[in-house]
Amino acid sequence: MRIHKEGRKLLSVLLLLLVILNFVVTYGIKPSEQIINLSIIVSIALYLVILQFFRNPHVVISNNGKHILAPADGKVVVIEKTVENEFFKDERIQVSIFMSPTNVHVNRAPLSGFVKYFKYHPGKNLVAWHPKSSTDNERTTMVLSTENGIDVLVRQIAGAMARRIKWYVSEGSEIEQGHEYGFIKFGSRVDVFLPLNSTILVHHGTKTKGGRTVLAELA
Repeated sequence: MRIHKEGRKLLSVLLLLLVILNFVVTYGIKPSEQIINLSIIVSIALYLVILQFFRNPHVVISNNGKHILAPADGKVVVIEKTVENEFFKDERIQVSIFMSPTNVHVNRAPLSGFVKYFKYHPGKNLVAWHPKSSTDNERTTMVLSTENGIDVLVRQIAGAMARRIKWYVSEGSEIEQGHEYGFIKFGSRVDVFLPLNSTILVHHGTKTKGGRTVLAELA
């Protein structure tokens, strides 16, 4: 299992702290054997929980110019027509994916293209499924434009636990479909805004895999 670069420093520090903690418990406090065993078990469990969050599995991408791939692992929580007011300022189909702390949190480009627009917005940390999280929370907005001139907007949104959004693109960058463009630490959400003539291929509650699940097909 590969570990994402965003977690390597944290995991190293956490491992060192847990080793020191268990050393102090065992040889400093000198409690009963049951307490020592409990401390070790809790430390291992905590480390494994954090470790799995930063896992970065290898993904085989099947490139298709008509397909919009899921930008994240998670569950589809919104499919609706809505007005996107930041860039398009018109009606689009919004598909939102909620990422729980147990999901892989790598964010991937839903299609190939160049970054026509990118902006980071500081903001609140409402729970990711809150209706206003898309406009009030800390977030990034990226618009990808295909060679055919079709624009798709992707928005990373921080949640109540997610306090740090990372991105690896800027305006003018080119990116291939399914390639990594960002990461959100802990529970969060990703919104995708599609043209109205797109054919949606998922439904509310669909479990998605980033770079593999086809969310929609472009006209």
